[in-house]
Amino acid sequence: MIAAIEKSKLVYVLNRDSEMKLAISSPLEAHKNATIIHHAVSLDVGFENPVFAALEVDYSEVDQDSTGEAFNKATKMLTYYELDLGLNHIVGKWSALTDTRANLLVQVPGGLSISSSTLDGPSGVLVCCEDHIIYQHMNVASHRVPIPRRQHPLEDTTNGLIITAAAMHKMKVKTTFYQSHFTIVLNPIFQHTFFFLLQSEVGDLYKVTIEHEEQEVKSLTIKYFDTVPVASSLCILKSGHLFVASEFGNHVLYQFTNLGEDDEPVIASTSYPQLGMADPTSKLPQAFFRPRPLSNLISVDQIPSLDPILDAKVLKMIPNSESPQIFAACGRGPRSTFRTLQPGLEVEESVAHDLGTQPNAIWAIKSKEDVPYDSYIILSFLSLNKTLVLSVNDDTIEQIQDIGFLDTVPTLGVQQLGASCLLQVHPFGIRQISADKRISEWKAPEGNPIVGAAMNKRQVVVALSSAEIVYFDMDLDGQLNEYQEKRAMGSRVLTLGIAKFQTVDKGRLILLSAVKIKQYRSSLWIQTALWRPADDASMTTFVNIELQNGVLLRTVLDPVNGQLVDTRSRFLGTRPVKLVRLQINSKAAMLALSSRSWLSYTYQNASHFAPLIYDGLDCASGLSTASTLQGLLGISRNIIRIFQVTKLDQKFKQESIQLSYTPRKFISHPNNRYFYVIESDHRVVGDEAAKKKIEELHQSDEEIDEAALQLSSAVFRRPRAPAGIWGSCIRIIDPLKSKTVDVINLEGNEAAFSLALVSFSAQDGRLHLVVGTAVNTLVSPRSCSAGYLWTYRLTEDGAGLELTKVDDVPLALVAFQGRLLAGVGKALRIYDIGQKKLLRKAENKDFPTAIVSLATQGSRIVVGDMQESVLFAAYKELENRLLIFADDLQPRWITGMTMVDYNAVVASDRFGNIFVNRLDSNISDLVDADPAGAGILHEKPMLNGAPYKTKMLAHFHVGDLITSIHKASLVAGGREVLLYTGLHGTIGILIPFISKEDIDLLSSLEQHMRAEQDQLSLIGRDQLGWRGYYVPVKGVVDGDLCEMFKKLPGSKQHGIAGELDRMVGEVVKKLEQLRLMASDI
Repeated sequence: MIAAIEKSKLVYVLNRDSEMKLAISSPLEAHKNATIIHHAVSLDVGFENPVFAALEVDYSEVDQDSTGEAFNKATKMLTYYELDLGLNHIVGKWSALTDTRANLLVQVPGGLSISSSTLDGPSGVLVCCEDHIIYQHMNVASHRVPIPRRQHPLEDTTNGLIITAAAMHKMKVKTTFYQSHFTIVLNPIFQHTFFFLLQSEVGDLYKVTIEHEEQEVKSLTIKYFDTVPVASSLCILKSGHLFVASEFGNHVLYQFTNLGEDDEPVIASTSYPQLGMADPTSKLPQAFFRPRPLSNLISVDQIPSLDPILDAKVLKMIPNSESPQIFAACGRGPRSTFRTLQPGLEVEESVAHDLGTQPNAIWAIKSKEDVPYDSYIILSFLSLNKTLVLSVNDDTIEQIQDIGFLDTVPTLGVQQLGASCLLQVHPFGIRQISADKRISEWKAPEGNPIVGAAMNKRQVVVALSSAEIVYFDMDLDGQLNEYQEKRAMGSRVLTLGIAKFQTVDKGRLILLSAVKIKQYRSSLWIQTALWRPADDASMTTFVNIELQNGVLLRTVLDPVNGQLVDTRSRFLGTRPVKLVRLQINSKAAMLALSSRSWLSYTYQNASHFAPLIYDGLDCASGLSTASTLQGLLGISRNIIRIFQVTKLDQKFKQESIQLSYTPRKFISHPNNRYFYVIESDHRVVGDEAAKKKIEELHQSDEEIDEAALQLSSAVFRRPRAPAGIWGSCIRIIDPLKSKTVDVINLEGNEAAFSLALVSFSAQDGRLHLVVGTAVNTLVSPRSCSAGYLWTYRLTEDGAGLELTKVDDVPLALVAFQGRLLAGVGKALRIYDIGQKKLLRKAENKDFPTAIVSLATQGSRIVVGDMQESVLFAAYKELENRLLIFADDLQPRWITGMTMVDYNAVVASDRFGNIFVNRLDSNISDLVDADPAGAGILHEKPMLNGAPYKTKMLAHFHVGDLITSIHKASLVAGGREVLLYTGLHGTIGILIPFISKEDIDLLSSLEQHMRAEQDQLSLIGRDQLGWRGYYVPVKGVVDGDLCEMFKKLPGSKQHGIAGELDRMVGEVVKKLEQLRLMASDI
């Protein structure tokens, strides 16, 4: 059953067709006019006709009653609907009154067990109400128990408590019967039992059990279980784990250590008259428990989540970083964090040791093919003209000299050959060491040393200084044999590459590749590495070419004619590129070394190329040991490092700083790189208020549970308070050291809502922090007893300077021409600093509702209104006026905004839309040319608004409430993009097109991809309808949809590419270029 909020309920029957594919039938209607549905759930009835339960409120009488009395007397009903499979019809089966504050239904097991003739449970539902849990079912007695509350000296017990998430788990319990005086089991019987885990809105878990005999319920019990983050969903796994999909913040996986059988207190329905249903309209006496740290669960893993992102900034603050970082204020309440997101893969380092001298190359190899781990680490020192061999045993590394390697020369290459041979290539020859320590050598011609080498399990290719290539392969006896014909290349060979061994004939590929690579012989240095992708079925061999200028070229080797086709380039860094072949998750991978290290790997059947957030490496190799199965060896100057890349699914390295309240906004200092964060939470007891209340309780000699006061607020949250009570602070953060520098707690029920850094001209450009606060603020309707602008001079102690009182909540502040521009309620004001407080210099009160965002450029001001979209204003210094001259035709609830240029603005609304509006350039010039603004004042308003209107250039539905938009360049030398962050943790970018050809190509590709969305969308959503959910899509191409072109079958790709008059590789290359020009990931 799928139920809408009002009236509609549809029932679908799922069957399987002749091909055993899931098929869905036409819906059956169970509509009911003038009805609001709060929740719906299916009942467990075994093999009988399906039954559904719904919480419904009939408002037909409320609509007819103008006095409001019918509204107060409205009742909530628990209704059963039965689907008659024989008649293919759904009917109402049963209906009964339930608590008017019910909000959630939980299915109770019932019906015959599959493995026995007994019933799994009594069936029915648990009705979760405010402060109570009720068991209800058709034609049986109901049970009711109170929801236990925390016993805390600061908790407001008048606030109701509701259940927000639930999970049920069935278990098999073995019951055994014994003969008297014997210990032999006669008849073991498996009985089915179950329990529920319900979570309250503050995160407390309750274990609920039902004692029953067949379908008769004897007792309903509830007890406190543990406290976890507030979840949007709970899932109990058969492996004994509990997954908590957190409503806000990281998702957590817990393991059960106990089922809480001995926990106290236990509240049972049998402890109350008539099973708690003596008077269903009145509340039961409150029950309390003492919160405690986890005792039944233990946290075993977390999935990082940015949900929600309240504000973000894109800045380059980390030293020696080549791309900017994203700083985000995330979370809610005491679980909030300030996060630094650095694009790239996070590295876990295990060993770092100074060698004293810098090696020029490093390898890790096995002693035999069937050995699971690497046995040796080989270091080549060109400056010392030597080779060092290290043995790896049980994670211990020591130097050895008895494996047969020549240590008086530098090494050019190392390989484990065949089943048990080792190979060393040095400038003067090739040394093959067999398992019994026999050594076979091939010496290079005198005066013609080896300058390069490439090898695999059975093949070796070396390049001589005479520009000749010599090829070797291994015979069945394990002996390396020289191919008699040498290939003269005609010019100096700089590097060699060889693919993974398949057959002996593959040796010819190397020669064909080398011939083609010669076309890059101009002033560039070239190195190649051939490797096979993860999808071996494609039989595609890629050639990666490293250049001296820091560019990596990747091209495809045509298996028919040996041509290099589909060449793509990418700038990796300022140093020459070096390539290393690796294995990551048992799949082919490649490490590219430049001023930054990059990893090319395959994850979830998709190819990825991302930078490592690590020191620059000079050379590297893969390493496999008992503790580091797929690790990496690296040399950074004189230091050898052993590290791992474990989080391949996370493209950002995250560093977090814990906050006290929900972060609202933050701003960065232009010089010392500090961040100033304002935090505030509604309906909580703040730190300063809590201290005062505890002192009052001590003075009145009341008994206080000190253990409850010591519990971490990050886990148990702060005590709840009535509406209008706030906790707030101002925090100074050093992101480079990941620490809090200072915290200023706001007292007197004051909350911070906005801030700005202002260089006041009256103070010789001295920087000040201005924070907008309000006292006794109510959210709905928005009101406050007083508003203030706190002004802080930025000194070492951050001492306060002035306090300016305003008449409404200051929701937006920004620096403007050496003064402060403030949005206070629906008024736009300019303040300048005085001797004792800020002085109001100009004001405009003609804005529609409330100003929530501001952006300025020159004398141009763009104002984001809470309900009426974006307005353009101008400051006329000659007359000291703030004038509104343009607005939007369409009203919007603005949540984020930034200026694209002087005449254009990009903004987002509360319904997940992002749009670009532009002011006509002629109107802009006309406004700027009027020094006094007289022309604007005398213009006739249009449509009860400003005299001029902006034009919408682009509109797109992203599906998330966008909280911030930034214009930034995410790649050195790349184009500027619009980066946005969303409430659900979304980070996305809008890339501007610079050519008409790109627009035509990708627009056509998007149209073709819409026809294939049934194969790509998990839920069958219509892409055009979704992206134009409120307003039709305009001027935006869905890049996410276009990038799914790479996931289509090959036949579909060739068909679409043919329609576009392009090759498949050209389409994929264009998609990759757009992404690479915008970001590193």
